[in-house]
Amino acid sequence: MINTELHNGDCLEYMKKIPTSSIDLIITDPPYNLGKFMEERDTNLVKMRDNFFGAAGWDDLDYKEWKKSMNKFFHQASRVLKDGGSIIVFMAIIKVETIIQLAQKHGLYYKTTGIWHKSNPMPRNMNLHFVNSTESWIYFTYKTKTGTFNNNGKVLHLVLADYEGQVEFDETKMPVFDADNDDFTLTLYNLNYGTNYATQVNENVIENVIENVIEISEEKMKQLMPEYSKKKLAKACEILKMISETPNISIDELRIALDVTDRTIARYISELKDKGIIERKGPDNGGKWKIK
Repeated sequence: MINTELHNGDCLEYMKKIPTSSIDLIITDPPYNLGKFMEERDTNLVKMRDNFFGAAGWDDLDYKEWKKSMNKFFHQASRVLKDGGSIIVFMAIIKVETIIQLAQKHGLYYKTTGIWHKSNPMPRNMNLHFVNSTESWIYFTYKTKTGTFNNNGKVLHLVLADYEGQVEFDETKMPVFDADNDDFTLTLYNLNYGTNYATQVNENVIENVIENVIEISEEKMKQLMPEYSKKKLAKACEILKMISETPNISIDELRIALDVTDRTIARYISELKDKGIIERKGPDNGGKWKIK
């Protein structure tokens, strides 16, 4: 059973009571120190809302005082963290570099900066600025360059399971995973290389390609579509070329690629079908074209 304790108080003062090397993970969202920054931008904060951070008075420390406060925090954080522990700090993106520099002074190893994308950010009442829909977080480890992830290698296990389910599974060709403090290498073997299965697959691919790839020339199209102008013949050849290269291409994808209207692409497809040049097997999404 996990016991949860909540303590309400000054973070810097309470952390002094926590035993040294006793914490695995710290997640913190300290003041961003943007109050004075917002005031200097001449933003009418009071009218926005009374408790807005830039007007409420709790986030308007002098920059040097704010740095001193964060320095004290990292001093205590590094003391209470276990070797190999982690810390995640939410912070305004314009302060990320400062936070990294302060943390490194206390033996914390910078791992990465992530972005929290808010799907429901506070809307803007006036079209004066972009909507602020993201916040950054900074990930550090203590006395190690390798973080701790308790997912039991789930991603790698999925890869291994997929390999074991292959037709030509061979235990000597299982994926090989190597890692050190700085990077990792994952070797994935081609299970079908040099097998009858691979030969059969390649032959099928070749047959499908030969079936669909034909010589598409304006001269040949002119014989099939004598009523077409030179411009329309060129467009019809483009359609056949795209169908030949990508048999499962949809009508909408053809329209976008050719930069034509819905009506125009529908007319081309209808006329090519009427002439017996192409046919569609299956629905528009999921089916494929055949050049006859």
